[in-house]
Amino acid sequence: MAAEASATALVTSPLVLLAAAVVAVPIFKRLGLGSVVGYLAAGVAIGPQVLALFGDPGAILHVAELGVVMFLFLIGLELEPQRLWSMRRNIFGLGSVQILAAGLGVGAALYYGLGTPWRVAVIVGAGLALSSTAIVMQMLEERGETRTPAGEKAFAILLMQDLAIVPLLALVTLVAPQTGETGDGFLLAAGKMVGAVVVVVVAGRYLLNPMFRFLAAAEAREIMTAAALMIVLGAAAAMALAGLSMAMGAFLAGVMLAESNFRHQLAADVEPFRGILMGLFFLSVGMTVDLSVITADWRLVLGGLIALLMAKFVTVHLAVRLFGGGRGEAMQVSALLIQGGEFGFVLYQSAAVSGAITERSASIAVAVTTLSMALTPLVVAAIDRLRPKPGEDSIEEDFSDVRGSVLLVGFGRFGQIVSQLLLANGTEVTIIDNDTEMIRSAARFGFRIYYGDGTRLDVLRAAGAERAELIVVATDGRETTDRVVDLIQAEFPNARLFVRAFDRGHTLSLKARNVEFEIRETYESALAFGRATLIGLGLDPDAASDLAEQVRQRDRTRLALQEAGGIMAGRGAMLTEPSKPAEPTPEPLIEPKRPSRALTIETESVARTEKVASGSR
Repeated sequence: MAAEASATALVTSPLVLLAAAVVAVPIFKRLGLGSVVGYLAAGVAIGPQVLALFGDPGAILHVAELGVVMFLFLIGLELEPQRLWSMRRNIFGLGSVQILAAGLGVGAALYYGLGTPWRVAVIVGAGLALSSTAIVMQMLEERGETRTPAGEKAFAILLMQDLAIVPLLALVTLVAPQTGETGDGFLLAAGKMVGAVVVVVVAGRYLLNPMFRFLAAAEAREIMTAAALMIVLGAAAAMALAGLSMAMGAFLAGVMLAESNFRHQLAADVEPFRGILMGLFFLSVGMTVDLSVITADWRLVLGGLIALLMAKFVTVHLAVRLFGGGRGEAMQVSALLIQGGEFGFVLYQSAAVSGAITERSASIAVAVTTLSMALTPLVVAAIDRLRPKPGEDSIEEDFSDVRGSVLLVGFGRFGQIVSQLLLANGTEVTIIDNDTEMIRSAARFGFRIYYGDGTRLDVLRAAGAERAELIVVATDGRETTDRVVDLIQAEFPNARLFVRAFDRGHTLSLKARNVEFEIRETYESALAFGRATLIGLGLDPDAASDLAEQVRQRDRTRLALQEAGGIMAGRGAMLTEPSKPAEPTPEPLIEPKRPSRALTIETESVARTEKVASGSR
């Protein structure tokens, strides 16, 4: 009977969780509050304080944290190391300023405004300075804003907050009374953390790609999925054992695999698990809401919540403005990061165990953090209405009448000329661009251009990428073009791709991606310009055309050699200016019988030394 009851519980618990999510999330999304609030509300309803369908939400929370881990892994897959390095100013500069400013601001509000003890103000202020990576990134993804300036600043701050886990745990140790932690112990812990980071980075750089190539040769799809999960969980476990965030380990593993040929396969394998576990995470956070604490200490909870929201909004806003963000962008980032973070739960528990704060203070801090999480979507919706509108620059994404057989992504200088040939042939073209000024200017000349970002999958699908006979990528800049090409090849593998290349290196990169056609953006115009220059010098037009074709053929040969041997190959195919003849070197008519030797002070000295030595013998 006991075994039968256990088996029944094993089935009913997931069933209750799934049913709660299926009922609540669509309702709250229909109300415009987002899926996160729906999950949190469902968690409160089925938690121990209301329906009491689950007695230990903490156990579910530990499992559900894997959703955040997998989410950070997927984010890492989208960030190549070079792009991550380009964000260093926002990560280390803006992120550090935000943590310090928000921690001091919230701590001061608690100490001076609510009269909390200084230890509580320091620790709770530090914990509330952090924000929820899970909630913020989920909202950015739902809103399609992960690649916007505001989205990238919010992500950079969240990444720095993950890195701040180590010093914040050290802060708890320093503040706690009668601490037994020694300086040597702290240095040992810091050394273990650095070692774990090095292990994850080295393994990701040198071991993972060969491993996945070996597994791919086995042609067992389920093994690739198992390997992907093993990498994510292994990196997370390594970081956790060293005292760092599990999410940080998964993120580093993702970054190390961002340039791998298996990147899209890994993302496809991990994505289903991430979605389910993220929902479970929000459900479990809702279940941890202690309504008895809220009712018993509602004044402190309400005061702490107001202090948190005001201090976080003001400090984040000022930090973003300090680092060059506009007013609207600063308001958006401030609204996204206004809540406390899930790491605060760990920090408060650690502080309570060490005696730095009381259990009651920790419970109030947890309640404030959870309520701030629940309020975040409402605050973001309110700020969306209040922040400066882009005015007439705002254009709605409307693809309801798309029907072109060719999809043209990018309508700049290059794309406009390409479209002229297609339209002259009577070809129906769907043109998308995200430059609102360009779209409005083109509309005055009779062009119908759809507003949309070609690096977003939903935009490409809405623009008809699945059914287009051919896709032309004419975007400005190598990075943007590569993102569009990678996305199309991953999601629409049968698409015929004609791509505008930035330079020679980009051409070789696109050839390696097996696009159907590519051309450097200035190549043919430079050849035409050179031909006109020769004619201007008096050369016959036909002879000038022949020379241009010779250069074109040499370039094709050189590209083929570079494809096989790297960028330095094929230099012999280039035409270079003839070198000047070397000055004639005088040579004797008859070779001397003994080789000559330059006689210098040094050689004279050596000769004298040898003579003295031989005389002594």
